[in-house]
Amino acid sequence: MDEKIVMYTDGGSRGNPGPAGIGVYIETLGKKYGECIGEKTNNEAEYAALIFGLKKLKQLLGKKAKQSHIRCYLDSELVVKQLNHEYKLKDARIQNFFIEIWNLMLDFSKVEFSHILREKNKIADALVNEALDTQQDKLF
Repeated sequence: MDEKIVMYTDGGSRGNPGPAGIGVYIETLGKKYGECIGEKTNNEAEYAALIFGLKKLKQLLGKKAKQSHIRCYLDSELVVKQLNHEYKLKDARIQNFFIEIWNLMLDFSKVEFSHILREKNKIADALVNEALDTQQDKLF
């Protein structure tokens, strides 16, 4: 039987592009991660957060990853629709993110992507802002 894992991810930039951060909350395992990722667009940051989260899950779960069903919740409707094949991928950088995610999906029994409202993604969103605030504080 598959183990169900629930993960919330968020990415954002201050400016578009601008200083960017990611937030990942793996609810099932009680793990939280936030970090700055340099200059990115909002969409690049959203994808980067998801990639980070899937890689972290693979690392945390080890051999159990193959028996794990991952539910990914994002507040970026665009990214979810791209990953669920509802929107085309026109930008080459986004295509590369998509391919990386598709390859990471092979490490799990099932990966699903669902759009949620920003209000339902408060923990991951807070992790993004905390990382960006911390970076900004270091500059001044």
